[in-house]
Amino acid sequence: MSNITIFGAGNIGSAVAGIATKAGANVQVIDRNPDKAAAAAEGVTGAKFGEATITGDIVVLALPFPVYDEVLATYADQLAGKTVVDVANPIDFTTFDLALPAGYKSAAEYVAAKLPNSTVVKGFNTTFAATLATGENDGAPTVVQLASDNEDAKKSVAAFIEAAGLKTVDAGALKRAQYLEGYGALQIILGVTEQTPWTGGFKVVK
Repeated sequence: MSNITIFGAGNIGSAVAGIATKAGANVQVIDRNPDKAAAAAEGVTGAKFGEATITGDIVVLALPFPVYDEVLATYADQLAGKTVVDVANPIDFTTFDLALPAGYKSAAEYVAAKLPNSTVVKGFNTTFAATLATGENDGAPTVVQLASDNEDAKKSVAAFIEAAGLKTVDAGALKRAQYLEGYGALQIILGVTEQTPWTGGFKVVK
């Protein structure tokens, strides 16, 4: 049985927590509000940000990109040796452009630079929370796209996703995260402009 920690109890964090518990994992959710964390999905253990010790071997950052720095600074030592899943689509909602620190091509690349002793996987950023929560998109299993330089880490993330009945596709090395983030950003833009329903989104046909 795998141990998974999720930072964030919002829509995406709760959806991923539901996937992880359905897969049979031991799931810890860390949030500033521990009651909200505990309510993220049935069977999770809620914990308070800044006070909790990470219990997962896989750690999912289900948070907006602007708050990453605080999380990485607070938990950098504990994240060493972990598989860290970056979920962010770093969008400037005033322009709908990707907003990244200078010199970086993706949020995943930034996280990898900040956590040299961790293994980074990009995932969960190209699907809306609703399709993650239900596990379906337009009548088919929701497909999560993954990118990483570490094949074992990518497989470990794919394993718990697929154990919950969803599907995955391998997008390749972590450098492909820039394409996944562009894909995710476009889907969000279409949702904001009401051209794509938040209960649907792009569908990968396998």
